[in-house]
Amino acid sequence: MEKRALITGITGQDGSYLAELLLGEGYEVAGMVRRTSSPNLERVDHVRDRIHFLPGDLLDEGSIVSALREFAPTEFYNLAAQSFVTTSWNQPMFTGEATALGVTRALEAVRQVDPGIRFYQASSSEMFGKVREVPQTELTPFYPRSPYGVAKVYGHWITINYRESYDIYACSGILFNHESPRRGLEFVTRKVTNGVARIRAGLESELRLGNLEAKRDWGFAGDYVRAMWLMLQQDTADDFVVSTGETHSVQELCEVAFARAGLDWTAHVVVDERFFRPAEVDLLVGSAEKARLRLGWEPEVGFAELVEIMVDADIDRLSS
Repeated sequence: MEKRALITGITGQDGSYLAELLLGEGYEVAGMVRRTSSPNLERVDHVRDRIHFLPGDLLDEGSIVSALREFAPTEFYNLAAQSFVTTSWNQPMFTGEATALGVTRALEAVRQVDPGIRFYQASSSEMFGKVREVPQTELTPFYPRSPYGVAKVYGHWITINYRESYDIYACSGILFNHESPRRGLEFVTRKVTNGVARIRAGLESELRLGNLEAKRDWGFAGDYVRAMWLMLQQDTADDFVVSTGETHSVQELCEVAFARAGLDWTAHVVVDERFFRPAEVDLLVGSAEKARLRLGWEPEVGFAELVEIMVDADIDRLSS
């Protein structure tokens, strides 16, 4: 049977890498995009002529139903969300509507149109928040520390609920932080690598950051979308942690990034309390043992290599 995949959030970092992977696997790919006067297709521009773009919005269930009926996908990857943690404190209602209830609308559309569609939900390590154990696994209790994390917990559990209530093949991937040169500038990894490139080019002299001691489990987005795809190829739907199992601090991120550009991070990084979160998540590190055993998945790009790839890309971008 021909494989057809619908992706929400296709214009984002993960959506662009996933589209590339699926096209390489011979899928027909469609992306559901919100109607705007100037849609941002930069991340998928190199493959846009191979993608069907359908209008739709996670705030509007009818538009999701229409997209499913028009394209008739065999797989549905829900990657769209209000995905920036800091913004979720300023826009908690919108975050709940898009990141939490948006998942319900997507699942309900699947139930109405074709319960045979395989569904992937992008869950997040931010659900663990104030962690109850280290490392975090699929069985670790959630303790979210932001409106974003709370909304993701809802989306995670409603996916399980639809799986158990309606026998829909629905999976959640609990993805830990995953980065790339396509990451948005508001995220700390890209803020650092772009800042390094700008300082090296003489455009800036300092980089202002928040908590340098915060620790995260950082991997490469291109590796992580492969795990998403593998989840929907199994006989039985289940949920999986996707992570590297390593933890690194924001300070370590700075050390590697500045060193790649031949700079001393201590001469340029300034701690600014404006960038501290109202409720901090200090340590996230996952165990992807279940994904390794069941999916055959392992990350291929390590932390230092990832940071160096991102620094090189930002330097090249500024010099071109």
